[in-house]
Amino acid sequence: PARCVTDLRTPLQVNLTVLLSNSITPSPFYVLGFVSSDPNFSVRPDGSVYAKQELANLSEPVQFMVTARGLHDPHIWETTVKLALGGIEEMLSRVWDSQPRVIKFPRKHQRSSSANGLKRQKRDWVIPPINVPENSRGPFPHMLVRIRSDQDKAVGIRYSITGAGADQPPSGIYNIDPISGNMFVTQPLDREERASFHLRAHAVDMNGNQVENPIDLYIYVIDMNDNRPEFQNQVYNGSVAEGSKPGSSVMQVTATDSDDSTTANGMVRYRILSQTPNTPIPNMFTINSETGDIVTVAAGLDREKVSQYTIIVQATDMEGNLNFGLSNTATALISITDINDNPPELTVRTFSGEVPENKVNVVVTNLTVMDRDQPHSPNWNAVYRIVSGDPSGHFTIRTNPITNEGMLTVVKPVDFEMNRAFMLTVVVSNQAHLASGIQSSLQSTAGVTISIQDVNEPPIFPVNPKMIRFEEGVPAGTTLTVFAAQDPDHFIHQIVRYSKLSDPANWLKINKTNGQITTMALLDRESMYVKNNVYEATFLAYDNGSPQASGTGTLQIYLIDVNDNAPVLIPREAQVCERARPNSMVNITASDADADPNVGPFVFELPSFPASVRRNWTISRLSGDYAQLRLRIPYLEASVYEIPIIVSDSGNPPLSNRSVIRVKVCPCDSNGDCSATGAVAAAGLGTGAIIAILICIIILLSMVLLFVVWMKRREKERQAKPLLIDPEDDVRDNILKYDEEGGGEEDQDYDLSQLQQPESLDHIINKPAGVRRVDERPVIAESQYPVRPSLPHPGDIGDFINDGLRAADNDPTAPPYDSLLVFDYEGSGSTAGSVSSLNSTSSGDQDYDYLNDWGPRFKKLADLYGGGDDD
Repeated sequence: PARCVTDLRTPLQVNLTVLLSNSITPSPFYVLGFVSSDPNFSVRPDGSVYAKQELANLSEPVQFMVTARGLHDPHIWETTVKLALGGIEEMLSRVWDSQPRVIKFPRKHQRSSSANGLKRQKRDWVIPPINVPENSRGPFPHMLVRIRSDQDKAVGIRYSITGAGADQPPSGIYNIDPISGNMFVTQPLDREERASFHLRAHAVDMNGNQVENPIDLYIYVIDMNDNRPEFQNQVYNGSVAEGSKPGSSVMQVTATDSDDSTTANGMVRYRILSQTPNTPIPNMFTINSETGDIVTVAAGLDREKVSQYTIIVQATDMEGNLNFGLSNTATALISITDINDNPPELTVRTFSGEVPENKVNVVVTNLTVMDRDQPHSPNWNAVYRIVSGDPSGHFTIRTNPITNEGMLTVVKPVDFEMNRAFMLTVVVSNQAHLASGIQSSLQSTAGVTISIQDVNEPPIFPVNPKMIRFEEGVPAGTTLTVFAAQDPDHFIHQIVRYSKLSDPANWLKINKTNGQITTMALLDRESMYVKNNVYEATFLAYDNGSPQASGTGTLQIYLIDVNDNAPVLIPREAQVCERARPNSMVNITASDADADPNVGPFVFELPSFPASVRRNWTISRLSGDYAQLRLRIPYLEASVYEIPIIVSDSGNPPLSNRSVIRVKVCPCDSNGDCSATGAVAAAGLGTGAIIAILICIIILLSMVLLFVVWMKRREKERQAKPLLIDPEDDVRDNILKYDEEGGGEEDQDYDLSQLQQPESLDHIINKPAGVRRVDERPVIAESQYPVRPSLPHPGDIGDFINDGLRAADNDPTAPPYDSLLVFDYEGSGSTAGSVSSLNSTSSGDQDYDYLNDWGPRFKKLADLYGGGDDD
């Protein structure tokens, strides 16, 4: 029991204590968990009950189910406390190892009235939940409660439980003795797997009839502090700018606990164990114990001194109670980010360098700078500016991205004769602005002294290119101009000489001493080397310095046109019809190589000699450059005519040209086009020449025809000519092909010994009649043929062949063995008559003259049987 103040608007002061029966001193313990009917109340691990917020009134009692364990005692205590306005009433207190409580089925309510004598019974107490601590060591099965019905004395009762954990997955966790009603838990529970169970208890008689209405059993697994807080990451990375004020947020770490978050078992608190390094003070950071936010608590963060801090953070459950809670640690790496709090400083106050004149993109000197900010960042990258000493912009400073040095470079040529030295003032800064409150350093400004070196400069043409104007056609040896160069080295006396570098038409020459330009040939504006009336030549001027220097100059001569080219006519050839037609004409164009005004309009006319030209032709001008030539007479004989035409330009004085146009006059068809015959005639061939060509063509065709006729006759004679040999002996149609090689080795497996000449044929000739060859080679001794004399007598050849034939026919061993067939057996019982009944000489009335019509192959047969009385 503990005391309580009744004013709930003030912090609640309730403390639970455990007093063992054999001791008068409270036993130390810690709260494992609790279940509250009001979420505004909680129980701390030390047993103190507190309200999470101020309450103005407590209308209904608040009931707590608290589970605790002794520090030096293995027992687990469970108590139910009722908190009411005005005090605390201890409702129930029991020990885990003590006798379990009995849960009875509720009695059936009855309502009574004055009429029937029934009376209303009092409502039963609500069945409290069953609390089972997780991770119990047993022994198992462990009895939780006893289920009992008031009717168990009258009838035999059988108890059972149903629901998840009993007969439903996960089944087998709870069971009940059907006779006694004792309910057991069979194994340790894990609240992180399942926090509660809802079962129903049943009571039936021996016949299975329901005796009591089922009751609901709610089993809550009491959380134990069996899980350590776990950080989401073992290493956290955060950053904060150097120079940050106290209270600046750095980062947040988060740890989770699998235990019940509504109890102290799952309430995690954070704290910082260590900081490395411990400068400028050991506690530069702090952490919010509930949220895990890390913030700065002191000023003095300087990246140039400490660029990173390592913080060890501890998370402890049981609301941070180090005696009861479980802990875990993580590492927080805090990087100090750079700000531009260090201005760049040049290493020396004065830099110097030298550079030759007229050189560009040359580094004169390197400006070195020091900056303590983070390298290769906008706070470190240097920017150089020339603030004075270079009004013409001869120099610029580029930053080396690797070394951060300033490279003073010449970007515009410097003339030694104009400036022998420069005194520059250079200022350096960063790409990023300096942080607030940081002033620029005096060492950010320096002076640079640059000396200019004199070099031998090439001669320079004052006007380059130089343009002059001259008429074309000036004679050779004419002086055009003096193209002289100047030596810019005023402090050194040098001699300048000249030479020709480029002269495409080879028209000019230059005096090597004074640069006078004269002509060597006529200047022609119409030359292929003149572009847009301008002729260009390049000359070289060089001095005698050491080393020698030279410069080039271009002379442009604009050639003024003179009338030195007579006009010409195009086309040079044309054709018209022999009869005058409106569309039978020749269009003529005049062209002139000169330029205006020495070109058109042109004047076209026909000469007076020969007189036939003006008699047969007429010309008329269409425009300044075009004219039209046509027939004056109605008809002109087809031929080729050369028509002279005089054309004059508009120059002063004008130039004329007599041009000849070759005109072909030919007969035309209805469309006004020359016909083929007319084209030939117009080509200049006379009638005799045309006749001669036709005769040649006829003769050539006749020769071809005669050759074809001769070939036909020869073919017929060849077919009608008799053969030189007897037709019966003609073997031209019986030529056999023997170049086939067979199909393989089996076809070539011949007994070559049979090709040898035997010594004697008597053993074969004297064989009895009826012996025939068969398809397989008989297994007998091979026949030996008599040896043929090397030079047999001619008369013996026929006998020898006949003897060999008989021997081969009667020799069963003669190859081939697999293709010899017997053809001398005709069978028996044939219904056909004998062919011996045919007698060609039985009648003399047969006419065989028709054999003469069958060709030369049957001529001998016709001679034998035909001819009538001649035979």
